[in-house]
Amino acid sequence: MPKMKTHKSGAKRYKVTGSGKIMRRHAGIGHLLSNKSASRKRKLFGEGEIAASQMDLVTKELPYLKYSR
Repeated sequence: MPKMKTHKSGAKRYKVTGSGKIMRRHAGIGHLLSNKSASRKRKLFGEGEIAASQMDLVTKELPYLKYSR
């Protein structure tokens, strides 16, 4: 059987932790930061875990999650 291909944009967007969680960036930190409060910006910087409802979609994009650490 041929190998499955990794969706390259998904591989750049998501990172897998050592315990197997899939982390993502928060939306809303690209521009227009002057009208956002400092506390809102602090919460947006950093990474968050993907929702359980999105897990099926992301695992289709990243078929080799076990090896992408």
